[in-house]
Amino acid sequence: DNNYFNDTYQGIPIGGYTQIVEKMLDHPQIDVKTGVDFFDNKEKYLKDYPRVIFTGMIDQYFNYQLGELEYRSLRFESEELSVDNYQGNAVVNYTDAETPFTRIIEHKHFQFGTQPVTYLTKEYPQEWHRGEEAYYPVNDRKNQELYNQYAALAQQDRHVIFGGRLGEYRYYNMDQVTADALAQAARELA
Repeated sequence: DNNYFNDTYQGIPIGGYTQIVEKMLDHPQIDVKTGVDFFDNKEKYLKDYPRVIFTGMIDQYFNYQLGELEYRSLRFESEELSVDNYQGNAVVNYTDAETPFTRIIEHKHFQFGTQPVTYLTKEYPQEWHRGEEAYYPVNDRKNQELYNQYAALAQQDRHVIFGGRLGEYRYYNMDQVTADALAQAARELA
């Protein structure tokens, strides 16, 4: 068995995660803002909305007042290949030190595409710097201790729910972050 995951059930929602999240948020009492920088109007949002769900970097939320947490970022390279099938799977992970990328995504296999060409995206890990997209927390003692201090600040702000990889500074797989979000929603609605 050379599977990366050994979960009993594996898959993605029909139509992808975007569609399922859009359906979950399609409610008259949920106001979703996209394409805006939260920090450009942070005080307004916190004043105008009784509850804010924040999934960005927790240290950035607090303006790095205790110091900067470390993150890892990614660089993506995409290409079209004139073949109907490159790797036979949607995702293949590469864990050896000699391969410069961590995975190849062949997009057509998510929806069982039969196109005569295929599109690949390779993910390359890289250091994170301010202004870049953060993807993963750096899991070591120094960062965990700093995160714990930010988490204590977050506990004092009952107006904001911090969640996700960046808001909780925790590595989550999609099933784990979904379960955590559902648990947080249940606590909020109780």
